[in-house]
Amino acid sequence: MKFAHVAVATMVAMISFGQVFAEEPPDGSSVPTLWERETLTNNWFTLGEKLAEQGVSVNLGLTQIYQLNLRGGISTHRHSGRYAGSYDLELEFDTDKLFRLPGGSVYVHAEGSWSEGLDASSVGSLFGVNGDAGGDRSIDVTELWYEQAFLDGKLRFRLGKLDLTGGFECRGCPVAFDGSTYANDETSQFLNGAFVNNPTIPFPDKGLGLIAYLQPLEWWYVAAGVADAQADARETGFNTVFHGRSDFFSIFETGIVPQLPSRNGKLPGAYRIGLWYDPRPKDRFDGRGVKRDDVGFYLSFDQMVLKENADEEDSQGLGLFARYGLADSTVNEIKSFWSVGAQYQGLIPGRDDDVLGCGVAQGRPSQGAGFTASHETAMELYYNARITPWLSASPSVQYVFNPGGDHDIDDAVVVGVRLQMSF
Repeated sequence: MKFAHVAVATMVAMISFGQVFAEEPPDGSSVPTLWERETLTNNWFTLGEKLAEQGVSVNLGLTQIYQLNLRGGISTHRHSGRYAGSYDLELEFDTDKLFRLPGGSVYVHAEGSWSEGLDASSVGSLFGVNGDAGGDRSIDVTELWYEQAFLDGKLRFRLGKLDLTGGFECRGCPVAFDGSTYANDETSQFLNGAFVNNPTIPFPDKGLGLIAYLQPLEWWYVAAGVADAQADARETGFNTVFHGRSDFFSIFETGIVPQLPSRNGKLPGAYRIGLWYDPRPKDRFDGRGVKRDDVGFYLSFDQMVLKENADEEDSQGLGLFARYGLADSTVNEIKSFWSVGAQYQGLIPGRDDDVLGCGVAQGRPSQGAGFTASHETAMELYYNARITPWLSASPSVQYVFNPGGDHDIDDAVVVGVRLQMSF
């Protein structure tokens, strides 16, 4: 629990330090109170605003999660409750402001984590009941890339150490690759890994790669990416790209991003279809040699269907999402997958920023892969309550049918709470 002590001590110290700067500034402008600030430190005690003017942005977030396995799974007695967490430090540099190079940006993402969470010792889920759990890592630079935009941002190239699931935005919707507006972020949305990314896509770890993004029309985009298939996020990436066998995972995605008319304004949505190619050798489950050049495809849809207010900046309302994926059952443990769900923002009057989400996901294991159940199915319900602009609390409950694809293991019920802080 030493990380928890450090996190709490850091928060208290920053609050105390921030009070020193909380007095009214000489120009007479008001300073937001602790409960009104967008970040705990008031954007690094307003220093962040000065840095942004020079082309540098700094963001630090802390996620803390406690989960308890109430019943079922591998064990409810051995480490049934588990605390886990992570932090994310993001730096972005605008090359136009810094070096007068228009359309360019440099992004750096460093992160650390503690605890593997509940799955290995208590639940045994194929998907993972805590998509944020990353083990005991003090700090890793998991992303470091340069992006260059052309044609007013309609054409973009991204090169460096990449997260292929990081993606781009088209008309405000996350795209390229396997994005989702309502099920894509384990720090603020669903915790179960099945609602973060499609488990039939064998995304490599974060490593060296290249992505090209093109938006020929306002509502249509295409994207393609290649990345080191042997990558290890804890390494620079050069040791696997330029040593030994060099296999590159590739992925292609296209989609449309309509804005449907409604009484209260436009309803955004995104409809994506993608193909992936994995050249890595994979052992066939029937023992008949090795398969190379594996391929698969996926779908990801989301659509806002109800908007409460006509204000374009107001996102209160109901949104729906769905995913589907298909992979070769002779070499991939999960041969097919689907998920559906919904999100409602501002359901409770007076709580306009709160979000209620629910979803169901199912993966069907491949025959011959050693599973005894025909599926693992996960259901999750969460409520993200915005306490202050910089602090949110999200209680959640999950029900996992056939954890690990084993019908001899009782269904698991996992409850938890997540705290998310922005410094």
